[in-house]
Amino acid sequence: MIVLGLILVLLAGAAIYVVAMEPDTSYTVFGYTFQPSHLEMFLTGAVTAGVLLLGISLLASGSRRSAARRRKLREVRHQADDRVAKLEDEKRQLERKLHEDDSAAPATDTVPRQATHTDDHLVAGRPSEERSRHKA
Repeated sequence: MIVLGLILVLLAGAAIYVVAMEPDTSYTVFGYTFQPSHLEMFLTGAVTAGVLLLGISLLASGSRRSAARRRKLREVRHQADDRVAKLEDEKRQLERKLHEDDSAAPATDTVPRQATHTDDHLVAGRPSEERSRHKA
């Protein structure tokens, strides 16, 4: 709408410029010569003023609409930032709680460790002793 309003304002401005720069009442536009009467000049001026006002109106409404859209977008961004900040606060609280729980609990292994044997070699999934027993 802003572009259409700007085009209408420019067209009206060009018409006003052409009328203001011509010394007599004959006008040449795109190779055509016009000699309007007083009534035709008045009607042309009224139409030009209407086009100018319509263009200004379109510019204003387009500007209001885009400003409202930017305002809404800014509001949505602030809400998203607030949600992210709340989630980060919750995350920090949960991490603190987890660290407090870890430090309060005694450090015990629930699975006993098995001793490793240096002479125990696995070949194709079996220890070397079992392999020798199966061969015999």
